[in-house]
Amino acid sequence: MAEEATVVGVATGEAEEKKKMKVLVAVDESEGSFYALRWALDHLCGADEVVGAEPTTDNSHVVLLLLHVEQPFQHYMFPAGPGVYATSAAVESIRKGQEENSRCILSRAMKICLEKKVTAETLVMGGDPKDMICQAGEQLGTDLVVVGSRGLSTIKRAFLGSTSDYVAHHAPCPVLIVKPPKHTQEQAARHMLDG
Repeated sequence: MAEEATVVGVATGEAEEKKKMKVLVAVDESEGSFYALRWALDHLCGADEVVGAEPTTDNSHVVLLLLHVEQPFQHYMFPAGPGVYATSAAVESIRKGQEENSRCILSRAMKICLEKKVTAETLVMGGDPKDMICQAGEQLGTDLVVVGSRGLSTIKRAFLGSTSDYVAHHAPCPVLIVKPPKHTQEQAARHMLDG
């Protein structure tokens, strides 16, 4: 009887070894999200092991999923006076702009993956990024969600909300929040003040 349990345990262990870990990396236009992607490639995808190799769908033990979330456009606007509806031409123009922005962001992310010799799948969703990242994690059965951190102060985080904080508390799987090095955060802050 004990031998049967051991045999079952070994068979289960082999099946688990062959299962690839699904890692969802959320990317947007921020440098923090691209830093998180690079970190995930370097530390989770075994990119260092395949230097010089051709990109494959293997990625050693990881399936990498890149997610970009387009925020919905509100057709109804509240200027200083009475409410105004956006024209269908304006809505179409904004939709096309969002699609182009998504293509650029995912193209940049895929270029980073190719430089590291790692293949990835891309996904674009529409909605609130906080909710959509959690929803994608659940629907895709991801084992890990990787998000960047913009380094908001406590006060800004309280008023604006933090996507990474929300995802950490609501995602159906473990969440890795990658903070950029301090000097990168300081450069971004200076750029915002100068620009």
